[in-house]
Amino acid sequence: MKLFKLASLSCMVCAAFSAQAAEPSTAEVELGVIATSGNTDSTSLKGKVTINQELENWKNNYQLDALYKKDEVEVDGVDEEQTTAQKLFVSAQGDYKLNQEHSALFVYGSYTDDRFSGFEYQSTVAVGYSDQLFSTDNSFLNYNIGPGYTFNETDDGEKNEAAVVRLAAEYQYELSENAKFTQLLSTEAAFDSDNNTRTRSESAVSANLMGNLSMKAAYTIVHNSEVPADNENTDTTTSITLVYLF
Repeated sequence: MKLFKLASLSCMVCAAFSAQAAEPSTAEVELGVIATSGNTDSTSLKGKVTINQELENWKNNYQLDALYKKDEVEVDGVDEEQTTAQKLFVSAQGDYKLNQEHSALFVYGSYTDDRFSGFEYQSTVAVGYSDQLFSTDNSFLNYNIGPGYTFNETDDGEKNEAAVVRLAAEYQYELSENAKFTQLLSTEAAFDSDNNTRTRSESAVSANLMGNLSMKAAYTIVHNSEVPADNENTDTTTSITLVYLF
């Protein structure tokens, strides 16, 4: 039922933004698989889909990011396969262009389902202003800022809501003709220090292999200032994936 609600919410948000165009401008799909056997048995799967639309009055971005990991662990002297990581992050943002440059008004929504975070779900909605701070021949820095609201529920059924300020930035630097560095950073800072402030960071280097196919190495950090008991505040993921641009 929860997955059905998530799928329905994602479809409604995407449909609202994409009604003005039949096809996305670009779609980027990345996939990474790691499997080991022998002394250590484990399987890891990471996938991400990013869709960008460049319309006359709107610039839209949709994202789905998933991670699954299964390891063989010893329980009471018996080896058993157990799921050790299962994460799903979905977001959509629409930017209404104010002029021919980069300034825009945005509306944003996200949903996170992380099985081992202590939260049943975490969700955010926000509106505000977006612009480009600077742009050179080989780099740029975009940002957006605005008020929002977060909703979450812990595994124990405790529900929390809070007003936040959302600040996000995207930096890109071309290392060479075939390689680039990207830094994505976002924080949803609660007005009340007793409520959770959530921060996501992805640092990545990607290199073109051939045509539209690239390889990407990334380091992702997710930090929650307030978490349920017996849970860590910070999760990190190191990944190597193949990326295909449509």
